[in-house]
Amino acid sequence: MAEYLKKASKTSTSDAGDVRETVQTILNEIEAGGEAAARAYAEKFDRYDGNVVLTRDEIAEAGSQVSQKLKDDIRFAYDNVRRFAEAQKETIRDVQIEVVPGLIAGQKSIPCQAAGCYAPGGRYSHIASALMTVTTAKVAGCSHITACSPPRPDVGVNPAIIYTADLCGADSILAMGGVQGIAAMAFGLFGLPKADILVGPGNQFVAEAKRILFGRVGIDMFAGPTDSLILADENADPEIAAVDLVGQAEHGYNSPVWLVTSHRPLAEAVLERVPALIAALPELNGQNAAAAWRDYAEVIVCKDREEMAKVADEYAPEHLSVQAADPDWWLERLQCYGSLFLGEETTVAFGDKASGTNHVLPTSGAARYTGGLSVHKFMKMVTWQRATRNGARPVAEATARISRLEGMEGHARTADIRLAKYFPGENFDLSAAE
Repeated sequence: MAEYLKKASKTSTSDAGDVRETVQTILNEIEAGGEAAARAYAEKFDRYDGNVVLTRDEIAEAGSQVSQKLKDDIRFAYDNVRRFAEAQKETIRDVQIEVVPGLIAGQKSIPCQAAGCYAPGGRYSHIASALMTVTTAKVAGCSHITACSPPRPDVGVNPAIIYTADLCGADSILAMGGVQGIAAMAFGLFGLPKADILVGPGNQFVAEAKRILFGRVGIDMFAGPTDSLILADENADPEIAAVDLVGQAEHGYNSPVWLVTSHRPLAEAVLERVPALIAALPELNGQNAAAAWRDYAEVIVCKDREEMAKVADEYAPEHLSVQAADPDWWLERLQCYGSLFLGEETTVAFGDKASGTNHVLPTSGAARYTGGLSVHKFMKMVTWQRATRNGARPVAEATARISRLEGMEGHARTADIRLAKYFPGENFDLSAAE
């Protein structure tokens, strides 16, 4: 049975608070008041009264403020994300099959028309979120992509985020954050098309706005605080494991990190190293990591790798790192995770920033039933069918009988009329199926 050397005192939703009423009020007021209401909230929350939809000149000016070295790094990451998204898209294909003689059914993939991509810019300026969302929407074939990021007072959107969104193919860049930014994209304000889908990470207010709007628009997923789990055996390097845990804990005060190991000395070594690593971080990062480690982190010792894998599947982490022997065994065995990192040679930060896989991933155990953002999220898989009259015959007979058994006489008659027209004079037994 697994042993907890460190047990979390809170869960990722312990301090979530009830933000729904606040967010619903903001959404209602912006929908009723339009652009003026959105601007008012931008001035209130972002303390920004500048241009909302950036002009080409403003985009170019932002680009001029980004160093060439950073541009090179952004392009490197962009190329990786784009290539991976293109490879994903190649797995999607239109198909058709002759289900029975004369009846053909098919599948067709159609990209969403308008995508709204949110890139956080508050506590941290998430250049990588613009990379992950805009690039993937572009590869999927969305006809209009809006990138949205919160401006800073009297400054505006981080120039590197603007440069990145433009590089990745954004058609419009919106200097507006929080609920008001989400509302502007969803309601089609400032000359933008109404978004068909909203994607990208954000704080609890952004997440709640997406949750409330889901149904009117599509969303990538219901997001909670980011979380990470490391599976480590006796071969793992405790320093690397500790650094990786701290690196993910800096996301926020309520970002869970977990270490699951079959080697108790490794667990003890990690527990010993973490406090010093947190203390060595910059002040804000260290505050976040310290709170996350104190309240949400866990260290679990298991009897063997099978028990480790079982624990990982139960937690269904957003990020799952394997620092253990036989990576192929883990790849085959593990079932529930947002993104998997096999071996110490790769780490969550690689996926977060530059390796090509997407960093918009399921949190709070949602990896039990869904994966992360991909070209598939921006595409609708629709079906179609057509038939010859002879092909329609057995389907119509079965439809009429099943419909009558269900009590749906109107449905049955849509089949009856075709049989009567296509095969006049023939007698069919179209009574309820028994």
